[in-house]
Order: sequence, then C-alpha cells, then structure tokens
Amino acid sequence: MLTSFTSVFGPGLPPRFVRAPGRVNLIGEHTDYNDGFVFPMAIAPEIRLAFRPRADGVVRFASTLRQGEFVEFRLADTLAPHPEPKHWSNYLMGPVHFLKLAGVPLVGIDALVDNTLPEGSGLSSSAALEVAVVRSMLLAAGQTMSYDRVALICQQAEHAFPKAPVGIMDMTASAGGRAGHAMLLDCRSLEVTHVPLPEADLRVVILNTRVQHSLAGGAGEYAVRRRQCETAAQFFSAKSLRDVSLTAVLAAEKHLDPVVFRRARHVVTEIQRCLDAAAALRAGQYERTGELMLASHASLRDDYEVSCPELDFMSEQAMTVKGVYGARMTGGGFGGSAIALCQPRAVEPLTAHILAAYPKRFGKTPDILATPATDGAGEYTP
Repeated sequence: MLTSFTSVFGPGLPPRFVRAPGRVNLIGEHTDYNDGFVFPMAIAPEIRLAFRPRADGVVRFASTLRQGEFVEFRLADTLAPHPEPKHWSNYLMGPVHFLKLAGVPLVGIDALVDNTLPEGSGLSSSAALEVAVVRSMLLAAGQTMSYDRVALICQQAEHAFPKAPVGIMDMTASAGGRAGHAMLLDCRSLEVTHVPLPEADLRVVILNTRVQHSLAGGAGEYAVRRRQCETAAQFFSAKSLRDVSLTAVLAAEKHLDPVVFRRARHVVTEIQRCLDAAAALRAGQYERTGELMLASHASLRDDYEVSCPELDFMSEQAMTVKGVYGARMTGGGFGGSAIALCQPRAVEPLTAHILAAYPKRFGKTPDILATPATDGAGEYTP
C-alpha cells in the first residue's frame, strides 16, 4: 500500500491507514428495511484506504484495482451522483456529500483504495468502502463520530448516490463490529447487543459462489422486494412489517396478492428466527441455531425468491458434511455467498467437499474462507 500510494500520489508525508471490514449476516435477511432484527458480524476481508491530507480542498481517490483511474473533486463543489449508479465514484462522493451536509469541517485528501473484499460477493463491499471513506475523511480533519452516526451517513449516501435502497445493517456491522462477537441489531431503535461466538466451539465459513450480484440502480429485484413489503405493511395499516404478527399475515392470505403474502410471511417469520437464533447461540444451542439457518434459507428460496441454484447447492452440500450445524445464503441474494456454521474440525472437510462438488456442478471454482468475527472500522498500522 505504501509503495503503491507513493507511486500514484508522489512523495510527501507518509499516509495513514484505515480498514473497514465486510460483513456476513448469520440470520435475519431482508428484515433490516422492515424495521426488524438482523444478526451480522464483521469479517476479516476488508477495504483498506491509505490517505494523507491536502491543504487545497481537493479530494482525489485512486484504486489498486483500477489502474490509471481517478475520482477527483473539490470540497467546495456541489457533488452529484454519477449517472451510472454502480460507478465507483458514487461510493466515494456520496459519503463526502453527506459529511458536508452534516456540517463536518473537512479537508482534502489523497487516498488509495485497496481491497481484500470481493465486489458482488454479498459481503457488503460497498458499505465497507463508504465506511472507510467516512473514517478517513474524519481522521484527516481531526474529527470524531460514533459508529452509529457513521452508519447513518453511509446509508444516506447509498440511497442518494448509487440509489440502492439498503437498510442500516451493512454499515453498522462494518463500522461497529466487535471481535469474537456477532451483533444483534434492532433496525428500528438501532440498539445493539453483542453475542459471543466462541472460537473453541464455532467457525463461520463463507462460501462465495462467484455469481456477482448488485443492489444498485433501484430498479432491480431488491427494490421490487422492498416495494412489496411496503405494500403488505400498508394493507395491515402498519408502519412496517415489524409491527405485524404471523397470525395476522396467515389470516390475510386470501386477501393479499399471493406474491405479497409470501414476501410478508418471510419477513415476519425471519424476524422471529433472528431473535431465536441469537438466544440459541447465547445458550450454546448450536444445533438449534443451525435448524433456524436452514429454515431461513428455505424461506428466502421459496417465499422471498432471492436465492439461485448456486446458493441452494452450497447450502445443501454443506449439510452433507459432519460437524456442520447449519447453512444458508447470506446477503441480498441473486448470487453472492452462502455461509455455514460448523465445528472447528469441520472446516477442512467442508472446504474439500465444496471445492470438489461445486466446480463439477457449475464449472467454476468457489472462494471459501473461514473467518473470525472482527472489530469494526478504524485506523491501523500496517
């Protein structure tokens, strides 16, 4: 990073470094924008950003993955989204724009982005990039901000610039994760409860299908699901599906559009599964946690319809390995990654089995990573 930074931006004061981790969600999928509960953890793959302040109010970004490309603007400029929602500049300018709106006294920076977090893998690379940008801009200006406020600024940025109608989970996990713990997050109150993940008993294994997905653009299936949830909530005269009981949903089956009914049933049951899984983990009931993960995947596949053959295969095949408690797709869906919760001794046989079975079925080699729960974003020394 230091060599690359000097090569791109020239000699000068040595840069400082920020990391922002990706996340996996153990359970609680598509509940965040329904004011429900989610249960993510920060992971080892991360966005890294090397930066140093400038005195002229200019902000320049480069990336080790985009040789020769720059995003450059002045803090005095009125920042507007790039017309292509998925353009990487939207994930850089958006956070700066909302820091300015919040009245934070910013300074210019030169910044180089590096990445061990695959884009489109369902591990929140966009949220991690936005969190890294916010933390770097704050450090350069000598400012501080709580992790929950950082998360809210990043959520605003993603809504307005890449125009992805995401919930608050990804940014909160990246900004506020705790090593050795998963995070039970109430997406309405933003209250956080950290639940231990004992490394002596458990491993979380990420199974990246290498089928890329994207939540940007607003017109995709993710946005469609969100509108369907809003339709269901309106039917029940509720602020969100968080306020609707399963009894009420089941009683309304004949009165709701069949697709809207299934979407509502997933969200309401998934919120309860999330709470039950956190309680089971806290009590050391790993088999019960695994059962809830499997039920979550089935609901995402059948009621919410956001899985795909590759994710289904990962979940099914993981369960054929002894010592695996549960497996499910994670993230927004339509590709990305699955996760497995397993005993430490199961990591090697699980990895070997998936590396043999998945290429035979789909003709591509998956990325597999066993990861601990890590701390959230912050400055580090390489």
